[in-house]
Amino acid sequence: MKHLRLWMFLVAAPLLGTAQDLQGDSPIPLDPDVRTGKLKNGLTYYIRKNNKPEDKVDLRLVINAGSILENDDQQGLAHFMEHMCFNGTKNFPKNKLVDYLQSIGVKFGQHLNAYTSFDETVYFLPIPSDDPEKLEKGFSIIEDWAFNAVLTPEEIDKERGVVLEEYRLGLGADDRMRKQFMPKVMYKSHYANRLPIGKKEILENFTYDKIKSFYKDWYRPDLMAVIVVGDIDVDEMEKKVKKHFSSYKNPKNERPRKVFDVPNHEQTFVSIETDKEASGTRVQLMYKDYGEPKPIETVSDMEKELAEMLFSTMLNNRLNEFTNKPNPPFVFGYTYHGETWAKTKKAYQSFAMTQEDKQLDALRVLVEENERVKKFGFTQGELDRAKTEFYAMLETQYNDRDKEDSSYYVGQYQENFLNKTPVPGIEWIYNAAQKLIDEVSLNDINGLINDYLKDDNRVVVFTGPEKEGLKKPTEAEVLEVLNVDAGNLTAYEDEPVATSLLRNEVKAGSVVKKETNDKLGTTTLFLSNGAKVTYKKTDFKNDEVLMRAISYGGSNLVSDEEYRKVYLGFAAVNEAGFSGLDKNAIDKFMTGKIASVRPMISSYTEMLSGSSTPKDMEYMFQMVYAYFTDVNYDEEAFERYKQKQSGFTKNLLSQPAYYFRQEFYSFLYKDDPRFIKVIPDDETWENIDYKLSYDVFKERFSNAADFEFFFIGNIDDNAIEGFASKYLASLPSSEKREKAVDLGYRKIKGSHKKVVNKGTDPKSNVTIMYYGDVKYDPEEAMALNALGKILTIKLLEELREKESGVYGINAGGSMDKFPVENFRFNITFPCGPENAEKLTEMALQEVQKIVDNGPEEKDLIKYKEGELLDYKESIKQNRFWLGYLTSQWTDNTSPERIFTLEERIKTVTAKQVQKVAKKYLTKDKVIGMLMPEETN
Repeated sequence: MKHLRLWMFLVAAPLLGTAQDLQGDSPIPLDPDVRTGKLKNGLTYYIRKNNKPEDKVDLRLVINAGSILENDDQQGLAHFMEHMCFNGTKNFPKNKLVDYLQSIGVKFGQHLNAYTSFDETVYFLPIPSDDPEKLEKGFSIIEDWAFNAVLTPEEIDKERGVVLEEYRLGLGADDRMRKQFMPKVMYKSHYANRLPIGKKEILENFTYDKIKSFYKDWYRPDLMAVIVVGDIDVDEMEKKVKKHFSSYKNPKNERPRKVFDVPNHEQTFVSIETDKEASGTRVQLMYKDYGEPKPIETVSDMEKELAEMLFSTMLNNRLNEFTNKPNPPFVFGYTYHGETWAKTKKAYQSFAMTQEDKQLDALRVLVEENERVKKFGFTQGELDRAKTEFYAMLETQYNDRDKEDSSYYVGQYQENFLNKTPVPGIEWIYNAAQKLIDEVSLNDINGLINDYLKDDNRVVVFTGPEKEGLKKPTEAEVLEVLNVDAGNLTAYEDEPVATSLLRNEVKAGSVVKKETNDKLGTTTLFLSNGAKVTYKKTDFKNDEVLMRAISYGGSNLVSDEEYRKVYLGFAAVNEAGFSGLDKNAIDKFMTGKIASVRPMISSYTEMLSGSSTPKDMEYMFQMVYAYFTDVNYDEEAFERYKQKQSGFTKNLLSQPAYYFRQEFYSFLYKDDPRFIKVIPDDETWENIDYKLSYDVFKERFSNAADFEFFFIGNIDDNAIEGFASKYLASLPSSEKREKAVDLGYRKIKGSHKKVVNKGTDPKSNVTIMYYGDVKYDPEEAMALNALGKILTIKLLEELREKESGVYGINAGGSMDKFPVENFRFNITFPCGPENAEKLTEMALQEVQKIVDNGPEEKDLIKYKEGELLDYKESIKQNRFWLGYLTSQWTDNTSPERIFTLEERIKTVTAKQVQKVAKKYLTKDKVIGMLMPEETN
């Protein structure tokens, strides 16, 4: 699971070759579907034709340089340079680059983006490929990023505020604790002192020559890759790469691109960090490798990585079983051998999230399970299941080899450039991995632990809350746990695997009527028990089927008193399993089978959501049947669920953002008797009645005739009719039909301002809300959505680019028909406390400008182009169709409206946007403001 690079290598990119003569020293081939090359100046390129999504190309500029290469007086400038590439280049002065891209539908942040890490800086540019002019400008943009950033003093100084706001966002408990444990995790390494965000004093005061020097030294051809994947002509793209990048030279006397190691150490370092604002409790155990990682280059390397993957899978399956036992030692835990913060150092690493007083217990389990493997090894049954699980994932990737999105391939080629991760393609891998994995034996895997575990080069990190009454573990206690006596350990007992998901006989019903909608491409089956099944066959993915079943009703049908006893209990019912099988038994049975179902009960509906491959679709139907007819009742499972949830939530309110949310929403819903708390506490959990929750759950899923089942994906007509007849038409049903009930509870009315003081860092957050009940109008709904997107553009221009007061800001508006006809419009942004009032006023001024004058035409065009591009991609995704069909069902609206969406987007006018702004944003509003705690 955590072998990220290996998994990307194993399943990422298709190729045409096969794995026939697999000799250990044979090199792993390169995918022939990608054209690679290197210009004379050393720049590397990757080009691949891929038609998903259509008429789009993903351009990516990868720089093999990041914060690790900064001088002492440049800390933070690798990341600052990334920002500056969006603030003026030779061909796109000042903010013209973002302005132009928005005009062709590329959204800043959502589509157009970049990141800086220790060792690389990467720029993303997805653009339309069906227009030669747009394509040419796209290449001009990445050329400018690479070599032609202007870096004027004016723009540098303006951007300081934006970067400092991003720096501010990172402040808090995690940042404080990280600064304490990093010197031990990355002992005597440059990585410990080069976090990409940098140092505040340098960001505020660096001289212009420092960032220009970084750009000149490290943005150079021999450290760059240009990646082009999409609906393109490969030959034409190669010409463009050569045209735009061949003329640039590397600097004379270029600085060597150093690789920084992480020195080994004889000591076992222990770092126990606490903070009053820490919201979670974590354990990390690292056994660092002595040497540097070896690239995966040969078939033998691949076989070793496959063995490591199987090892991790088996050990993590054991750790997962602990989370499903009484008094679990951790909320979740996992172990893997892989990269650390440094690309030059791998480690055998274990992580766990625990309850606040169980860190030593969690560490003990992690250590003991390592020692159990060392002493007894794994069982043949575990290995067989791990291989089966791997085969299933591999088969899914292979089946969808012609349906991969371009961005997926781009990521693989980036890894190949930066880390030499192989990209042979799924067809070669599909053949090679199956042959190699068959040869991996228990002895091969059981021996790995001896290389992983050691008494030196170890680090243990505890992070958690600091509060009265909570004892902080000591270093001596941690070291004592590490020195566990393996003599008392017994071998892992592999429980028998269940033979079926169902224990009761299924008496099949039948399909009594069938209707088709040729325009939508849907078929509706009317079942003998009154249930309905609507399915849409698609070719978007070869190995995907999505499901959602929905019925009106929900928790609004229970009394207010009962609601307070059950609202957290419904999810706990899932924890108990079904058909007499607990979660561990279900997980074990489902090894190698890709199918899942999750029930849920909201205020107005009950629902089941699921997914599967076409091959495993029957198991998804069986799970649906089990949730309707045979859910387990298990008090121990409920207590286990409470403990795990407490591990997640117990200290969340110590984090200012969560505390603000709790206080703000408690204020908004103070007249709603069903509003309890955003973050449940121990008292809330004590009031939950598991038996009542179970009974309500059973009642809500007792009448299949009140449900409609939706399926989207690669569906065989005969298969779904057969499964629907057997597993859905046989479900209990009645003549009763329910409706969504509006209890009339609402947020407070009027204009209000709520200021919440929490936290010691100079961080604030502002939320501006407009809301209320209205008569639903589809034209107004579209205009309100447009208003949110357009206002976001203006707020970014004014509050970020001109004022340098925020890092990010978002506005969004929507109108609902179900469950209650209403509208809502929110503006949210983080900022410095000293600027909160001023920026709030500036945001409201931008609202007023649209109220008074309507939006500018250029911004309306940006909205339309962005929405049309998103629609063009969404319409060919199964998840979009599932969400759309179910929302139209709850709204009681014709789903055929989807075919008018493009036209409705195109015909939104400035007057319509201004009209909804006047109608909805000139009356009551609520402002919520998080401010630091006041100090004397």
